[in-house]
Amino acid sequence: MAKKYFGTDGIRGKVGSYPITADFMLKLGWATGRVFAKEGSGFVLVGKDTRISGYMFESALEAGLSAAGVDTRMLGPMPTPGIAYLTRTLRAKAGIVISASHNPYYDNGIKFFSVDGTKLPDGLEYQIEKYLDSPMTTVESAHLGKVKRVGDAAGRYIEFCKATVPTRLDFKGMRIVIDCAHGATYHIAPHVFSEVGAEVVAIGADPDGLNINDECGATKPENLVAKVREYRADLGIALDGDGDRLIMVDHKGEIVDGDELIYIIAKSRLKAGKLAGPVVGTLMTNLGMEHALNKEGVKLLRAKVGDRYVMEMLVEQNGILGGEGSGHIICLDRTTTGDGIVAALQVLAEMRYSGKSLHELKSGMEKYPQVLLNVRVERKVDLDKLDSVKKAVGAVEKSLGSNGRVLLRASGTEPLIRVMVEGVNEDEVKRYANQLADDVRKAIVA
Repeated sequence: MAKKYFGTDGIRGKVGSYPITADFMLKLGWATGRVFAKEGSGFVLVGKDTRISGYMFESALEAGLSAAGVDTRMLGPMPTPGIAYLTRTLRAKAGIVISASHNPYYDNGIKFFSVDGTKLPDGLEYQIEKYLDSPMTTVESAHLGKVKRVGDAAGRYIEFCKATVPTRLDFKGMRIVIDCAHGATYHIAPHVFSEVGAEVVAIGADPDGLNINDECGATKPENLVAKVREYRADLGIALDGDGDRLIMVDHKGEIVDGDELIYIIAKSRLKAGKLAGPVVGTLMTNLGMEHALNKEGVKLLRAKVGDRYVMEMLVEQNGILGGEGSGHIICLDRTTTGDGIVAALQVLAEMRYSGKSLHELKSGMEKYPQVLLNVRVERKVDLDKLDSVKKAVGAVEKSLGSNGRVLLRASGTEPLIRVMVEGVNEDEVKRYANQLADDVRKAIVA
């Protein structure tokens, strides 16, 4: 049964457009409270990123939870993986994240974590949706939920991140530029890396509610490239607005994406005899990563696009490492969800263990040219019913043969059709990608 409100990554959209409205968030808080009130006493954590609408939505959620008789603990600005960690360690009933991740400030959304620090199971999401479509009620005044602020939330998460690498590792002498995307890691990431000994240059660490992800962070690493070169840094770290994505830049100013970082971590775990199960990527994972892992005797499995599906396959296959080229990297031997800071620390640790630069570590994987284009749509499109597009895709796949791939899919978080073409020849790949994007546009308006 399809969900009415929840997508692949919670509920997300433009602020002021249903359901990303104050009245819906009030009802969502109440519906969440009704579901978790059944499980006895306790509290729900609420954290957010730095976008301006977070003030409005945390207040609405708090009121709804209180009306349902559930206590709230407010975290303020906190990375999504930090909220997952605190939900687990503080033994909360659930964690609520107010964030639209890598989207611009005028979008927002809600994500949930279970008491185990993992995404909510489908059954609980269905229960919440059931209450969302029911009349809202309020418990008796004596049973209204209370709210408190968790004062040491940032410190707790900083210590957790540092503990994911051995204390004997010292990163002194390493100069790092960190781009916090003016997001939820602005008061976290610089402390983590400086406290493990690195010299830190922080950029994108001055949020004003409107500049989150604005030409910075993991989705726009070009500014970081310039800063790495300017400061002659050993590397750069780019996080996104809620801290669950990681893109890095090596000392030469070359971008190192999620696929390359997963490859580096996989080789590190393999060398230490600690790589359990297969590595899990997605349909978008670069063929070069698959071939490089195969040379090491490591199997790559592909899940549907979305860290939720990567996580599901990791659990099914008893794996510990997976993620996406966009920078979602899940190290289940360290934490319960994708975490940009934790993943970056694993890469830095391998640099220290091996004595190699980031540039040298990534060189074992040769990426295939891959072009991804976005086609904006005004309505939901069923790609399986676009016969002209299916025919065009078949023709390109035939031309590419076994040395290339084509993938068309609807985004789960934005009104976009994503067109991906991968192959050996970059010019050919670009031509095919533009051709297919045009075919999609023509089919949509036809």
